[in-house]
Amino acid sequence: MLVDSHCHLDRLKLDQFDGGLDAVLALARDRGVHKFLCVGISLDNVERVVELAAAYSDVVCSVGVHPLDVESGLAEVDTLLALARKPGVVALGETGLDFYYSTDTKEIQRRSFTAHLQAAGQAGLPVIVHSRDAREETIDLIRAHGNPEHAGVLHCFTESWEMARAALDLNYYISLSGIVTFKNAAALRDVARRIPLDRLLVETDSPYLAPVPYRGKSNIPAYVREVAEFVADLRGLPFERLAEATTENFFRLFPRAV
Repeated sequence: MLVDSHCHLDRLKLDQFDGGLDAVLALARDRGVHKFLCVGISLDNVERVVELAAAYSDVVCSVGVHPLDVESGLAEVDTLLALARKPGVVALGETGLDFYYSTDTKEIQRRSFTAHLQAAGQAGLPVIVHSRDAREETIDLIRAHGNPEHAGVLHCFTESWEMARAALDLNYYISLSGIVTFKNAAALRDVARRIPLDRLLVETDSPYLAPVPYRGKSNIPAYVREVAEFVADLRGLPFERLAEATTENFFRLFPRAV
């Protein structure tokens, strides 16, 4: 059994599939994927991800504001706590810091991330964290405002082993996407070998970042199998052991998903 621990089902490109989302999820199930975490990115798509979690018994969701969406609406702690009570919600996020494209929103990103961390601590939920070009500040804010008892995950991890180790010390999990299969990801593959097996997740981040051999195409949840197979081979593990461990880790981190 596999879990796609991070996908955007409301953003999938469905025109190539007869049967739409039903067909996409059926394909994933046929390849051994039996749980999907549909991740919220803004206040505008909260209702849609909640609807998807209600429509499919094997779909759960998160709610939050992506760091690149903060200008569309900043969620305060009280708002996030109310959203956390919606059915199907198992986490807050994705949230975090992204200084890659622009530094103009740094301060509002910090405020948003802090609010998510504080709300998650109060709600007893894990946090799904996006971090790009903000290694030290991401860890510093988690350390200052996070709740180690519930912690969270650094999703689609592409950063250094030093950052991964700091996150692990804060009780966080590390999730690998299709990027680990890319030819230019040698440094990330080194990190992937070093992450403790009981802290590792796999994801697609679909419709983005399709793994080899689908790179450049639209990503779908079924391709989490390629990610898992690649990581298992990288670590010298049987695929079944990697699948079992990452599934156990998912339900340990997101107990509401059971």
